[in-house]
Amino acid sequence: MATSKNPNHLGLISFLEKLDPQSKLVFLSLGFASVGLVLFIIWNIIVRLTTPQLTLAAGDPEGESYIISEAIQKVVEKNSNINIKLVATGGTTQNLEMLQEGKADLVTAQADVIGQEMDLIESRQPHSATSQIKSSPRAVAVLYQDMFQLVVRDPNIKKFEQLRGKTIALPAKGGQYKSFLKIAEHYGLVKKDKPDVVILGSRSNYYDDRQAEEDFKSKRADALFRVRALGNLGIAKLVQDQDGRLLPIVQAQAMKIKYPAFESAKIPQGAYRGNPPMPLAELDTVAVDRLLVASENIDNNVIREITRIIFENRQEIADAITENHVEVKPLIASIRRPRDNDGTGIFIHPGAIAFYERDKPSFVQENADFLALILTIFLLVLSWLRQLKLWVERSKKDKADDYINTAIKLMDKGLGKLEDRQKQLDNTFKNAAQALIAERISQESFRTFNEAYKTTREAIEREKEISYQEIEQKQREISAEYIKAVVALLQDKTISKDLLQKELDQILEKVASDLIAENISQESYRTFVEAYKITRDAIERK
Repeated sequence: MATSKNPNHLGLISFLEKLDPQSKLVFLSLGFASVGLVLFIIWNIIVRLTTPQLTLAAGDPEGESYIISEAIQKVVEKNSNINIKLVATGGTTQNLEMLQEGKADLVTAQADVIGQEMDLIESRQPHSATSQIKSSPRAVAVLYQDMFQLVVRDPNIKKFEQLRGKTIALPAKGGQYKSFLKIAEHYGLVKKDKPDVVILGSRSNYYDDRQAEEDFKSKRADALFRVRALGNLGIAKLVQDQDGRLLPIVQAQAMKIKYPAFESAKIPQGAYRGNPPMPLAELDTVAVDRLLVASENIDNNVIREITRIIFENRQEIADAITENHVEVKPLIASIRRPRDNDGTGIFIHPGAIAFYERDKPSFVQENADFLALILTIFLLVLSWLRQLKLWVERSKKDKADDYINTAIKLMDKGLGKLEDRQKQLDNTFKNAAQALIAERISQESFRTFNEAYKTTREAIEREKEISYQEIEQKQREISAEYIKAVVALLQDKTISKDLLQKELDQILEKVASDLIAENISQESYRTFVEAYKITRDAIERK
């Protein structure tokens, strides 16, 4: 059994076929827009109902970035359906490696080493393994500002450049190490890409900040270098318990020429001890931003939600930090938006931008007047084009109406002879056909004219047939009169034979004249001639 087509489907096709091109375009555009809106709403519902699972690589568990990241994790999970797994790492370098390999979705990183680390990670990948780099970093927020802090015990060391040949307690890896090399290079303590100091961390791959502190305490190191927030608990213990002193790191603005992420900063007098104060006076140093960085692959809505929670719940994040790290709580107040030109070489994540610019007028709002002008011009042009189309169609219809009216008028008998009207009707049809070819009238108008043409032609044909019938009738009547006159001669007994013949010939002459004048037909003439011959023979026999 044959299947029938869906009547609704056929109805829609029939409906579209009846629409003019402009209406069809509007109808289809609205249809696609409606379907797109429904799909967008469904997608957003699915995204909101799906629980995102993210991994955050946060650095050393005793560092400020890890402590703040842990507090952010708690607050984000409390205020959303986003789950965050916190991972302790060796610092910025490992964090960025995990991010680019897809092992972490969020990381903390020093702003001054992000670009350098990205280049090194890519250079270590063989050309055939380029596809292993799964993601690029995007900035989300500045968590706080790290400061370069140099702690020494020897009172004879008063300047950074006096570290030449000294022993430094510092892991030889990560962003902190990279920052130290930049400072050392600026002061001329790097020769042939090697620092002119002894880095204790270079002796072991497992050397960390805790072991560095032990080396300083046990006097195996002359100095300890840290990139930490002001008031760091580890540095405070070295100053308060181990007679450590902070040295200034000057010329930050000069270093900024080569390292745009560097900023000038001050370590206030008495920041780590009040009596006697440590430092003894306000010290110059270098500061860099500690960033929260996200993979570019994370959904924009997820990052926007995380950013919103961080900025709208700062007090809750500060409260989530334990009392063991009370010195970290004030750093929450310094959370801010990353600068667009902060020297990191990375862009801000689109999801974070969506939050930061939530109150910024949209493109439509900012350009409302201009867009309104464009829309007005568009509507005017559209209206003009529509009016032009109507004018062209009306012009075609008027031209077609002229042909139709001319054809209909030719049915009027008072306009002239049948032959003339027939000729004029044929000329009108020819002109209409030429107008159709030249597109001066539409096919629909021509079909309407053709109906009028056929009607007029049929009327003229009927009129012509009636006229022929009337002429034939009159001719028959005239012929009958002549025949009657001939018969009357034959019946007349009073007239002589010669006179009868003479009158008969006169009647024949009249009939011939009427034949020439087409007053009688040839058929009537032949009928008369038969009657004439019979009468003539009858007269001769008298």
